[in-house]
Amino acid sequence: MKIYNENGKMIGAACNYCGKIILQEQGVLKEDFASFRKEWGYFSDKDGITHTFDLCEACYDQITGAFQIPIHTEETKELL
Repeated sequence: MKIYNENGKMIGAACNYCGKIILQEQGVLKEDFASFRKEWGYFSDKDGITHTFDLCEACYDQITGAFQIPIHTEETKELL
């Protein structure tokens, strides 16, 4: 979950799973986090609903580590 100040500027993020707060320093987050957005469509129990959430790296690793089928990974050659 993104955290905004009273002027609408993002100042950090909170992990929706564990609640850890990741703050910005000079406009840059001190740690990376994963953001998810899912727009549910037909043939689901959530038709027309959008879910958004953020996970810190530790929670992401914990959740994806429990997958029966491992996630696909590939190395990025250049970080932008």
